[in-house]
Amino acid sequence: MAGAVRPNEVVIAPNLPLFDLPEIVAIDRGLFERAGLSVRFAEGDSARARVGTERDPLARLKESLYESESADVYNLCEWGGIDRLERNRRGGRIAYLRPAVVAQALVTFDPELNEPHDLAGIPVGVNEFTGSHYTALHLLEGTLPRPEIELEHIGSPAVRIARARSGEARAVMLMEPWISLARKQGAHIIGSYFYRGSEVIAPNLDDERRAMFIRVVNEAVELINADPAAFRSHIVADTEGALAEDELSPDYYRYTAVSPFSEKRFAESYSWMKSWRLTDGRNSYENLLATR
Repeated sequence: MAGAVRPNEVVIAPNLPLFDLPEIVAIDRGLFERAGLSVRFAEGDSARARVGTERDPLARLKESLYESESADVYNLCEWGGIDRLERNRRGGRIAYLRPAVVAQALVTFDPELNEPHDLAGIPVGVNEFTGSHYTALHLLEGTLPRPEIELEHIGSPAVRIARARSGEARAVMLMEPWISLARKQGAHIIGSYFYRGSEVIAPNLDDERRAMFIRVVNEAVELINADPAAFRSHIVADTEGALAEDELSPDYYRYTAVSPFSEKRFAESYSWMKSWRLTDGRNSYENLLATR
């Protein structure tokens, strides 16, 4: 399968269901098939993804599937998309901003922490080089001087919530369904930050398949927005029964049509990454974005 061009096929390296919901719905409802496109999720160790603590981004499940050419596409935060393309050996492009608009919330079980000001010098648990990492910086730099911001790599959201609940971490960044689960378990929110993500596509994915894929994803978004409650089971599944569908808050995620990653937005994001030394700045919009 490695390196082969598979006509009318696209293989997705799985992210959390919260982010992959439009693709899940499109597969389940046969939308891709009706459009003449064969789409499936790559096989991988779901338990590894759920409780992963790898520090190397390319060793994580979706990235390793992409790197090994077992998948053609995957989504992650927009800054992470830039980071992975600068790290990886396979190459590729960012095709668009994904339809999942999601909040990362700064969550704590500690009654002494009540606002971002309280986190000066206190490590915040994240998964390095993912949305939790980048949004923590964006959220905290609006309040704290940069030298007082401290982040700690913990790993996946399942691990972060466990560490927060046990007191090993005083504050962590979480997305749904972990925000709702943490609140159910007695946590409170100090702040939140909404963000979109990006879709990384392999060099072998041609323009026609990319355009077909986008059309179907947008069709699935319309189905989700017509009846959001019908799809909550996919999102809460990650909690393995700890959170019921009716306990999932609708306030921290939504879905919208795929959007282009504009040159202006790229310039702003890349400049911010350079200011935090999260990139050496060697790339440009033209060689990282699928602009055709």
